[in-house]
Amino acid sequence: MSGSERRWTIGELARASGVTVRTLHHYDDIGLLTASERTAAGHRRYLPRDLRRLYRVRALRTLGLSLEEIADLLAESPDDLVTLRGLLETQLRALGDQAARIHHLTRHITGLLSRLDDSSEPGPERFLETLELMSMFETYFTEERREQLARQRAELGPDRIEEAKSRWAKLVEELLPHVEARTPADDPAVRELVRQWDALAAPFHADEGTKAAAQRTWQNNSAAIADTLPWPADRMTALVAYVARVREQG
Repeated sequence: MSGSERRWTIGELARASGVTVRTLHHYDDIGLLTASERTAAGHRRYLPRDLRRLYRVRALRTLGLSLEEIADLLAESPDDLVTLRGLLETQLRALGDQAARIHHLTRHITGLLSRLDDSSEPGPERFLETLELMSMFETYFTEERREQLARQRAELGPDRIEEAKSRWAKLVEELLPHVEARTPADDPAVRELVRQWDALAAPFHADEGTKAAAQRTWQNNSAAIADTLPWPADRMTALVAYVARVREQG
């Protein structure tokens, strides 16, 4: 270890990387990212190798891996240039795929919006129906998963689907004040609401792959989706990011 190596405090690393201090603490608590050094007073000091590990963690998250899966993968792979190159190439391919999906999804949204009435405030039912269609769009779901979703919907029936829409709208109304109040992501009440959110969506997901695809649809296109909902787009975009942070807290 070289004494001339750059060091970052946890606050400096959070500001430079865009990862919250709370998330860095969580990564430390679960053994995913531990600072290489501690001062005599116990303060964390992160070294360049810690930044590389943080990058690997965040890159793997964007590829849809859970924190547990990331921990297992990092434990099995060395921190070297070959491994980093492989990760960067995989991430680049995923970004290319995502760009294509966003392009197609944008066209799909444009088509859906053309069906909306000209009134300045269409009803929530129309907006929720639009969101439901978007969640099944082939941009984020393979043909096999779309077929699985269709079977799930058929088994649930229209009454349960309508009930789920109503319950989801209520959850949005309950979560938005927490977003605006900056309630910590590990707050028990917030975690319970997100648990209900995920439980409400669970019957529509045939497997973990479908669930991950649905969550990526929200996270990667929150602004576009929010424009079609009966809540201000900026509030819904913030809500999607907030729900993702709550999930990340585990």
